[in-house]
Amino acid sequence: MNMILQLKLANQAAAQQPGGGIPSDHKSLVCVFLQGGNDSFNMLIPRDSARHAVYSTTRSNLAIPLANLRSIQETAPSGTDLYGLHPSLAGLQELFNGLGGDNAKRRLAFVSNVGTLIQPTTKAQYLAETVPLPRALFSHSDQIDQWQTSVPQGLTQLAGWAGRAADVLHSVSNNAQTAMNISLAGNNLFQVGNQTQQFVVTSSGALSLTTPAEGSATNPLKIKNDGHRSLIEQQYDNLIEQSYAQITKGSLDLQQYFQTLFNNFNNALLTTPFPNNYLAQQFRAAAKIIYLREALGLRRQTLFLSFGGWDHHDELLTTQSGMLAVLDGALTAFQKALEELGVADSTITFTASDFGRTMRSNGRGTDHAWGGNAMVMGGPIQGGKIFGTFPNQELESNDDVGYGGRFLPTTSVDEFFYEMLRWFGVSKANMPYVLPNIGNFHDINSSSLPINYLKPGTWV
Repeated sequence: MNMILQLKLANQAAAQQPGGGIPSDHKSLVCVFLQGGNDSFNMLIPRDSARHAVYSTTRSNLAIPLANLRSIQETAPSGTDLYGLHPSLAGLQELFNGLGGDNAKRRLAFVSNVGTLIQPTTKAQYLAETVPLPRALFSHSDQIDQWQTSVPQGLTQLAGWAGRAADVLHSVSNNAQTAMNISLAGNNLFQVGNQTQQFVVTSSGALSLTTPAEGSATNPLKIKNDGHRSLIEQQYDNLIEQSYAQITKGSLDLQQYFQTLFNNFNNALLTTPFPNNYLAQQFRAAAKIIYLREALGLRRQTLFLSFGGWDHHDELLTTQSGMLAVLDGALTAFQKALEELGVADSTITFTASDFGRTMRSNGRGTDHAWGGNAMVMGGPIQGGKIFGTFPNQELESNDDVGYGGRFLPTTSVDEFFYEMLRWFGVSKANMPYVLPNIGNFHDINSSSLPINYLKPGTWV
């Protein structure tokens, strides 16, 4: 191990010990991207008899029976509207109603009918095309980009909103040993800034030239990696070659530093059981990385996780049921792990997806639509509530812009992201850089929030 790495580890070792303390000004923002377009109107469902009857008529053969819904109880519900969750979401039911039956530990909320918009839009304006609309609506690749950039009209220079947030917040972590934005799901647009980049890891830790699989000195992998390391540690007269070697060596040193911290994590601190599947193991690694943020010198940190396969044009009921069970187990274990590690009050987790899906069945599934339901959870969240405006699910209603129940979003992604960014520490002055369209939806100089899903006192 080189001397620089030894010094870094020595300086940070105390932060990993039980009782070392979790600083109050360390915050993590976790994005869970459900790639493919999750049918979220079979995830959050009306439970009062009148609205469930409308839902059942519109959904026809894809409707979840009222008797099968998991009951959730809103804190201070408005009117007689009731909601239930898909039968596979037992853990999220507990997070919404209160962990362990504790009303004070309501950790989950929903934001209904959220989607990409350039400015507030009515059904009449949409049909007449008298206002600017997001580019290539209902296209997977375009809508994924727009959720990750929060610039639905497209960008000439691609950068994600978490990347731009890192651009303006980078100075608060000037002792950082890694990038502020850490991905457990490969490269993504969400975390790329104009001056900052993402740091890609796996559920096993860093990407490194040194791996346990190398084994003995005669192992071909070890020979190859040792050769590469030897090349980048040499001095070159050519400036381009020397720059490449220095940058590559610096990256590998950081990867090795991260991996050492990750491997040295005290597993006695984390006893929460996680399901044995790929997504849950991503979340287990994320919990460890959040706990290690102080050792990594990160006062602010975003994490990106991904779960694909939600494009259910066919076999919606069977396939989504299994996938929601996987998501439920992973999210529930993750939140309980954050509680155990003492970082639940400084972490917000939210879901995103390409788009919602049509209310009307195509026979065995649903098709690409627009507005959908998102989840947001964590200690800073007013859990146990449904925010936004749940749409009228009757076909041809004022919320339906056509094609069998494509709902016009009543909450923009900018409003959804704005609140978590204010909590995260992005100033009013910097908000237009991070969210260029936010001024179309909310007065950033206002003392209020557009959705109000944050607990009072958790933002300034």
